[in-house]
Amino acid sequence: MHNILLVKSSLNGEQGNSTVLANEFLEVVKTKSSVKVTERDLGDNKLGHLASAEMSSWMIPENERTQEQKELASISDQLIVQLQASDTLVVAMPMYNFGVPSTFKAWVDRIARAGITFKYTDQGPVGLLEGKKVIVIAARGGLYAGTPKDSQTQYLKDLFAFIGITDVEFIYAEGLNMPVKEDNLVKAREVMISMAEKISA
Repeated sequence: MHNILLVKSSLNGEQGNSTVLANEFLEVVKTKSSVKVTERDLGDNKLGHLASAEMSSWMIPENERTQEQKELASISDQLIVQLQASDTLVVAMPMYNFGVPSTFKAWVDRIARAGITFKYTDQGPVGLLEGKKVIVIAARGGLYAGTPKDSQTQYLKDLFAFIGITDVEFIYAEGLNMPVKEDNLVKAREVMISMAEKISA
């Protein structure tokens, strides 16, 4: 059984372009192989921005934490366990004001933890989540891929490499607020089918 973790962060919920395309992608994958899909919807705003008290709770040995510290540490712990259990991470990624959604950054700040998903060595940080794959379905109102205004692609590659995941591929659905929307959606869906076949191979 192939385990897929779907991470969504659209402010528009199930109607968001990135979510719609990610759901379509997973439906194609399900027709080609046996998979178990777990969803994490960051758009529900249940995951607040990381604060000092929560981060500090990670530094305290588990048997020395107060009840409050245990509860704070468990937020990150649960997100990391969910990520560790996945074989493939599918990221439904909208672009907001030339960047990733702040809710996605809140998730990142909790899954990038020293000693658990990466470690520091004499040669620098080394990621600990090797052997996984990431597929980013990037939905954008304008045309940014391959230009200096695409702040997401390199950031996401660097982020996942930092925790040990170097197999990162992108499916771009761009110009969704432009007249080229329908043509570009067709192209994105063609890439989605090809990518689904690669996962299932």
